[in-house]
Amino acid sequence: MDYLKEQIQKLEQRIAEAKILLSDTELAPLAESEIAKLEEEKKSLESSHAKSSQSDSESIDSHNSILEIRAAAGGDEAGLFASALYRMYTRFATLKGWKVEQLSINEGGIGNLKEVVAKITGKDSYGLLKFESGVHRVQRVPETESSGRIHTSTITVAVLPELEDKDFHINESDLKIDTFHASGHGGQNVQKVETAVRITHIPTGTIASCQTERSQFQNKEKALAIVRSRVYEAEQERKMSAIAKDRKLQVGTGDRSEKIRTYNYPQDRITDHRISKSWHNIEEILDGSLEQLLSDLQKANEESSGDVDNSSSS
Repeated sequence: MDYLKEQIQKLEQRIAEAKILLSDTELAPLAESEIAKLEEEKKSLESSHAKSSQSDSESIDSHNSILEIRAAAGGDEAGLFASALYRMYTRFATLKGWKVEQLSINEGGIGNLKEVVAKITGKDSYGLLKFESGVHRVQRVPETESSGRIHTSTITVAVLPELEDKDFHINESDLKIDTFHASGHGGQNVQKVETAVRITHIPTGTIASCQTERSQFQNKEKALAIVRSRVYEAEQERKMSAIAKDRKLQVGTGDRSEKIRTYNYPQDRITDHRISKSWHNIEEILDGSLEQLLSDLQKANEESSGDVDNSSSS
């Protein structure tokens, strides 16, 4: 893929050089012919590059996933709904026969979650869950609200592919690795020894930590997996931002600042704003019945991708 990109850049340079000759009356006809030939060659390489990228994407879809949920605006109510979303995804994973492994968690006081990161192991888990990335908004009356006033809170969700070094290489020299004493559960050994690990990817400032294992080595491997996934996803987002401008639907952009879905409790309705579609039975969906919702998102994304392919070939 990198080779194709390099060849395209070389062709663009040759096209730019040929265009300079257009101002020369004698050389203009030859320059026009050369430009047409180079443009055709560039178009062919771009098509190959697009197919290669699509193939890479489809391959990544089969990977395990790393799920990150964070409470955003709304205080305790946001934390409570973050907990509800985490339960929804873990229930869905269980129904699919997948394994959920908690990598890190930051809990609030009354059963709410400030942040949780988990690994979901199962065939195509990333491909099925990747469209969940974005801002999830909830509208409901909190149990502590005596006046019956509806509160609006937001939670951010990120679903990243779990990658190995052969999928996406990160130089060891680009990493800063710190160890510290783990806190919370895990027994005296975890408390006394610096088993917890924090890894910083220096070029991007990406940070991940893990303290769930008794072994420093295991925590390092898990933290590295999170860093690798986050750096990869950030790079993909930069690439997708250009593609998204040409898409009628932005289902797969992975933009975490984009409000993608609203859970409206008073109306018992979930609305996905990217495809302008709603579903009822909130409690059932939050209990893990995500199949229809995810299927509708995949279908919309495939139709959107098809529209782009057709328009580019016409």
